[in-house]
Amino acid sequence: MTYELRPIGVVESPLVDRASAPKQGVEGGPEAWLAFEPAMADGIRDLTVGDEVFVLTWLHLADRSVLAVHPRDDLRNPLTGVFSTRSADRPNPIGLHRVRVLAIDGLRVRVTDLEAIDGTPIVDVKPVLDATR
Repeated sequence: MTYELRPIGVVESPLVDRASAPKQGVEGGPEAWLAFEPAMADGIRDLTVGDEVFVLTWLHLADRSVLAVHPRDDLRNPLTGVFSTRSADRPNPIGLHRVRVLAIDGLRVRVTDLEAIDGTPIVDVKPVLDATR
């Protein structure tokens, strides 16, 4: 069985390769733009500056054949199954990024702490829920 996943936008970031990207956004992920497709205008209309959201991406440069990694690419760490790690390399390379909205300019949303590289497809955005929501 297969499923179709359609990107809703793309990341515009100063990060241009995997080697220069931090492992997690809070470890130096830069500000970046989420550039949405015109058809997504209604979907982003209620985002506001200051919102915290999860951005789900398709890590298009990942190795989909990998099932075990040394966490953080450190060979001193034991080989670990990818489902116990945040490795980009995995059978379905879906990225999960917690970011804060800094600005909104039409179909572009500026966010902080995004470790995804330039050109990464965006597949969804979801609000971060706290205990009151």
